[in-house]
Amino acid sequence: MPLKFRPLDIASEPAWDAFVDAMPTGTFFHRAAWRRLIAEEFGHLSYYTYAERDGAIVGIMPLVHVKTALFGNTLISAPFCVYGGPLAADAETAAALADYATETMAETGASAVEFRHRDAVESDWVERPDLYVTFRKPIVGNHDTNMKAIPRKQRAMVRKGVQNGLTSVVEHDSRRLHRIYAESVRNLGTPVFSARWFASLMHTFRDCADIATIMNGEEPVASVMNFYFRDEVLPYYGGGTSAARQVAGNDFMYWEVMRRAADRGYRLFDFGRSKLGTGAFAFKHNWGFEPARLPYRYLLAPGSHIPDHNPLNPKYALFIAAWKRLPLFVANAVGPHIVRGLG
Repeated sequence: MPLKFRPLDIASEPAWDAFVDAMPTGTFFHRAAWRRLIAEEFGHLSYYTYAERDGAIVGIMPLVHVKTALFGNTLISAPFCVYGGPLAADAETAAALADYATETMAETGASAVEFRHRDAVESDWVERPDLYVTFRKPIVGNHDTNMKAIPRKQRAMVRKGVQNGLTSVVEHDSRRLHRIYAESVRNLGTPVFSARWFASLMHTFRDCADIATIMNGEEPVASVMNFYFRDEVLPYYGGGTSAARQVAGNDFMYWEVMRRAADRGYRLFDFGRSKLGTGAFAFKHNWGFEPARLPYRYLLAPGSHIPDHNPLNPKYALFIAAWKRLPLFVANAVGPHIVRGLG
């Protein structure tokens, strides 16, 4: 039977998600709800499309057009997500989805298409192997075993948090997380997402997301939003206050996420992606996680280059230095308007 391409709409979301669940390479970020979330928060045009054969979905393409004056004109699968790229049940469908992306690039005038694959795929598209890695590691139901799997120096930091009397609470109201996260990313020189984005994520994924907040007495010092998919837990948006470093708040926080997830039967801890050469990379590696290269792929228009919107890019050095000095209320007001273009 021939392939038919159809745009994703609300009525077809359950079938889309069922296909994601059935695909071994499907991820949390392939879920249909991201289309509406991204459109409502950032205003980007969506080209989420699925391929159908004989009435059944055999492939999906979560594609978004991210076009801003500051950061260029790119089609991304999928922006604001660490994983993505098309999913296909067979090689013919995979090729057809890539052709669809190529045609959409021509129609929109985009300078590049970016597929954020987590797993290796066969493709003649350009790859940049020196930028992102992911950290994923099995966990078990025994806390002592999970603790002993953490290298000695990092294990000492977790125990320091315990000795300092830190506690954790699980919540679904994102306001406290956003206050902590906003301070944390400002200190790193990075624009913050809006509080509305965090609230929308928690509302949309209320059955498969929570927030772990670390308390030093009555003071919240660290907090992280976690997504749950299959048997995996993925801490996603997280940060700590200046006080967190003094009491090992961030170290204790990720242990608490791991501990609570293990109790609920989750068996894989996904630390998400990091850029090579960053503090986040070193922190995750110190936990005993081995980095796995993320094989992001790019189709480039003639004369275009791979998008390079990352803090290691020298052209952003002055911006980052200036951003770190902004009053927090200014960074919180301006940041959401900038971050929409970073994808």
